[in-house]
Amino acid sequence: MTANAPLQRDQMEAFWMPFTANRQFKANPRMLAKAAGMHYWTPEGRQILDAVAGLWCVNAGHGRKEISEAVSKQIATMEYAPPFQMGHPTAFQLANDVASWLPPDMGHVFFTNSGSESVDTALKIALAYHRARGEASRTRFIGRERGYHGVGFGGISVGGMVNNRKWFGSMLPGVDHLPHTHDLAKNAYTRGMPEHGANLADELERIVALHDASNIAAVIVEPVAGSTGVLIPPQGYLERLRSICTRHGILLIFDEVITGFGRLGAPFGTSFFGVQPDMITMAKGLTNGAVPMGAVAASDQIYHTFMQGPEGAIELFHGYTYSAHPVACAAGIATQEIYRKEGLFARANDMAPYWADGVHSLQGLPHVIDLRNLGLIGAVELEPIPGKPGLRGYNTFVRAFEQGLLVRVTGDIIAMSPPLIIEKSHIDQVFGILGGVLKELG
Repeated sequence: MTANAPLQRDQMEAFWMPFTANRQFKANPRMLAKAAGMHYWTPEGRQILDAVAGLWCVNAGHGRKEISEAVSKQIATMEYAPPFQMGHPTAFQLANDVASWLPPDMGHVFFTNSGSESVDTALKIALAYHRARGEASRTRFIGRERGYHGVGFGGISVGGMVNNRKWFGSMLPGVDHLPHTHDLAKNAYTRGMPEHGANLADELERIVALHDASNIAAVIVEPVAGSTGVLIPPQGYLERLRSICTRHGILLIFDEVITGFGRLGAPFGTSFFGVQPDMITMAKGLTNGAVPMGAVAASDQIYHTFMQGPEGAIELFHGYTYSAHPVACAAGIATQEIYRKEGLFARANDMAPYWADGVHSLQGLPHVIDLRNLGLIGAVELEPIPGKPGLRGYNTFVRAFEQGLLVRVTGDIIAMSPPLIIEKSHIDQVFGILGGVLKELG
């Protein structure tokens, strides 16, 4: 079996693919073999324009030699170091690099290996924080409908995507959900943040009244819900959530696995929206997708609350064998240097208006019922085929790939989040291809 040789069906059976219709894929596989800049290439040599940054993660573009060289050097120097009761310099350097993007009083970073682990870590920190403060009754979490927080039991519990939840039983007890903010009737075709829906944050007050604040540990939301189809927060919504959480002593967690590292034209959603949570989860763009890694940033107040016991005592009984893995840290440090050196966050902000024009150029095409954008994120919502939800979106995704464009599909929503190095000519190509596909399938 060689890297670019076509695979036979029996050669594909050993790999149980994640979040994939395995039988459908293996009957007609879509393979990628090489990547550089804004593009993938198939094993046959066909070029594919990447409009989703791999999976929301390759923010600096593909094939960055700075990252591969840093990884290679680190492997040759020290491929692994134990993270418990031991340290290595690159972990501290990367933690400082990450903290430099965050508000001044969010200067403490706990490393994980994925966004899913970051979410479960943040939930555990929230529980332990309240216990350390003498409020151990605060065990309830509040998520949101149509939220995605990874695939750990904690993340599924606070998440609100039906198919992620229905197969796995009751999961964590004591979890409530806020309503989602997607309102096609009032906000369809909005550029940027929609006008209507800030009042939906007030549902948190009803939940607090039902359970009492003394039993609620944290609220977790994505500033922009990405995996469920790019749901942009209404104007004033996040501010209301922050105010309610502060009033009741509830921690607010922003899941910024997607919005972190420049996706909105700012380092993180907290800076873009001007709303500061108590913890931020991150992954994806942390290492440009080169090596799996995630992190949780915590406020000074949370961190110092744990630092009150005997100096020889472990403050948080949590961690992973691969926390702050040296190779991942090397990739992360090189990635942060690229972001700074090339000013990619500011560049994304500069490109956002042209990107918005591209997204909304699709208005009026067959079966398009909404268009949404913020920063370098966009979504096209399609009218479902009666009795066949998701089929129109899937057909659009497949046809776009055949035409040389990689997009993301979730149900009947096409989501896009290109590398931050995207040029105007690429944007024209993205929406030229996608518009042609929508007309063809219409």
